[in-house]
Amino acid sequence: MADLESELRDLAAWLETPEAPDVTARVRARLATPVRRRRRWRWWLAAALAALLVALLPPGRAAIADAVTGLLRFSGIVIDTGSAPPAPTGVPSPLPAQRPATLAEAQRHLRFPIRVPVELGDPEQVLVADPDGAGAYRVVTLLYRGGALRLDAFDGHLDPVFHKQIGGPGVEWVEVDGDFAVWIGGPHELAYVDRTGTVRVETARLAAATLIWEDAGVSYRLEGDLTRDEAIRTAASLD
Repeated sequence: MADLESELRDLAAWLETPEAPDVTARVRARLATPVRRRRRWRWWLAAALAALLVALLPPGRAAIADAVTGLLRFSGIVIDTGSAPPAPTGVPSPLPAQRPATLAEAQRHLRFPIRVPVELGDPEQVLVADPDGAGAYRVVTLLYRGGALRLDAFDGHLDPVFHKQIGGPGVEWVEVDGDFAVWIGGPHELAYVDRTGTVRVETARLAAATLIWEDAGVSYRLEGDLTRDEAIRTAASLD
């Protein structure tokens, strides 16, 4: 081992090694010029964080558009914009186990608070529907103007509740109290998706213009002869 070390030392004396480069100027230039590159890294980081945030949001808070299938998922609603809706046939049946109730009675059987829009006042009729095994209802409906105007509130922000089929344009993103909402400006077919995930086609009917939004973990749909601005104002007046 001592002989090998001695030979290596002798060999080193024959090697010509270049002078160490002066990297000071190069480092200073690198620090002075890559502002754009650092910003690019920040942009990629922001994009990655945004993608992660969307992935972590529950379906009720994130809107997911699928350009291939034409499905738009928002706040417990599945909107199918891929094809024109067929004309509903027959008389639509009520929602599962639907029955009338007073406001006070309905509130006792719901897991979320009933909020009445100040713009409309007290409802003319109240309906509850789709109870679970413990007797808690999933949907409450407030009816106005002889039933021509209705406000559905449902505990369904994590699962699809209503299935809509809309042909062509007509779905518009709007805001209710600074949060996202969906405005559907014309008639469309509406079917109910129950708490088991089954689409109940027998409940399909031709729905009028509709505003869909979510507030405090409860999803709402306001349907009737209202303009977009009237619907937004009514939604914002929930008390």
